[in-house]
Amino acid sequence: MLLRFKELYVKEIVKSLQEKFNYKNIHQMPKLSKVVVNMGVSDAVSDSKVINSAIADLTAITGQKPYVTYAKKSIASFKLREGMKIGCKVTLRSDRMFEFLERLVIVALPRVKEFKGFSVKSFDGKGNITFGIKEQIVFPEINYDKIDKIRGMDITIVTTAQTDEEAKVLLSGFSLPFYN
Repeated sequence: MLLRFKELYVKEIVKSLQEKFNYKNIHQMPKLSKVVVNMGVSDAVSDSKVINSAIADLTAITGQKPYVTYAKKSIASFKLREGMKIGCKVTLRSDRMFEFLERLVIVALPRVKEFKGFSVKSFDGKGNITFGIKEQIVFPEINYDKIDKIRGMDITIVTTAQTDEEAKVLLSGFSLPFYN
């Protein structure tokens, strides 16, 4: 398995970060910590079998089995009870993280309709970015004929950067587009 993004980070992005921010120590260098992919399944409230297809989709997309998230408290207006299955989530680290990020940037994001980039306001102030994708079918691993419903997902890229500016430079090195 060829990890081009990991090699890109080691050979090029580290050097550009060093030149731009003048780090004295290599451990000050921001790096990717993890990528969290979350898929909420609101239909699971009425039909508990729907969560299984969401788990299958997320497994195909990330290459790792997700764990199921449960409702923390009951909400009567949504007919939601405490302990019901309401979503699934995957935390990717190391090689799987770089592989997923590469497929996201090179294959999936160009397939998103009217995608112009990420807003710099998507950063949380501590160097992490969260964004949503409205359709899971932008990933080529999903067979369009076998899906029961189009679902969206939230993706959080967690970095060790201290500021949003450092994180923006780091993620721009991976060809993530940004706009103001």
